[in-house]
Amino acid sequence: MSIRDRGHILPGQRVRIVEKQNQATGELTEGVVDQILTRSASHPHGIKVRLTDGRVGRVQEIVETPTAHPTRQA
Repeated sequence: MSIRDRGHILPGQRVRIVEKQNQATGELTEGVVDQILTRSASHPHGIKVRLTDGRVGRVQEIVETPTAHPTRQA
């Protein structure tokens, strides 16, 4: 099931995407979100992202949400 709302996607998240050439087969590619490419708040086919390795596709699953790092106090 595609993730249709942009607000659910954050840079640094590990996700599974479907690349354009794999839409017919539904083959998923796993990676870490570098940039969110969809500008609208939602998209019926999923939010388009660029992964850190340069691949582009629409998010189908969120594998892992980045954890917040505690701030250091000096």
